[in-house]
Amino acid sequence: MRSWQRSCSWDGRRAAGRPLVAAIAALAAAGVVCPADANSFDEALETRLAANAETQQSQKRIDALADEADQLLLAYTNTMTQLDALKVFNRQYAKLIDQQSEQIAQLTEEIDNVELVGRQITPLMLKMIDGLERFVELDVPFLRRERAQRVHNLRDAMAKADVTDAEKYRAIMEAYSIENEYGRTIESYVDRIEIDGTMREADFLRIGRVALVYMTPDGEYIGAWDQNARSWVPLDRSYQDSVKEGLRMARKQAAPSLILVPVTAPENL
Repeated sequence: MRSWQRSCSWDGRRAAGRPLVAAIAALAAAGVVCPADANSFDEALETRLAANAETQQSQKRIDALADEADQLLLAYTNTMTQLDALKVFNRQYAKLIDQQSEQIAQLTEEIDNVELVGRQITPLMLKMIDGLERFVELDVPFLRRERAQRVHNLRDAMAKADVTDAEKYRAIMEAYSIENEYGRTIESYVDRIEIDGTMREADFLRIGRVALVYMTPDGEYIGAWDQNARSWVPLDRSYQDSVKEGLRMARKQAAPSLILVPVTAPENL
């Protein structure tokens, strides 16, 4: 009996220096079991196994947390990269906004200047039309209806909101250019004129602004405009050939040549 206890105590001391599972396995192999310590061994084994299971579960949780941390780190890195890109984009976009703001301010100033010029140029254009109308009234009376209609069209254009100031000004300058051209050209046209109280059709010959004569188709009536008297005066038949030749030249039916026509000298000469 004493020998068994010593053996049991000796084996217990050796088992204390080894892992619990290894000690139990050694005791079982030797066929030696201490009845007094059997329950404590079982409890220790269960505790160890439970601890191992808990350790495994903890390791799994740690691994899962580590994976989640890696994913969060990757997401954070991607987010920071996108944030840096957005900062660069925002800086560039801010520059564009500043440039556009400057352009808008410049355009606004230009528009204000255009409106100011528009307010200033409108009275000037109206004065130009008035001057043109007065000039036509006082000028040699050729193409009266055509020239008066041109002035009328200019006044209509001035009253239209859909016609820009540039278009209005261009039309006025074109009208002035046409009037200026009359002074350097020769022209023939057909019109009606009152002769001896009767309206008759006649061929008119205009030579610049220095001479305006007419002759009926049958050659019976010939007359010229007297700018000083501002009236038509009859001409004798001696001018008939010259007027006919002038009409042919104006119609480009004859080469230019010298013709005899009455010219009214200015009163101030």
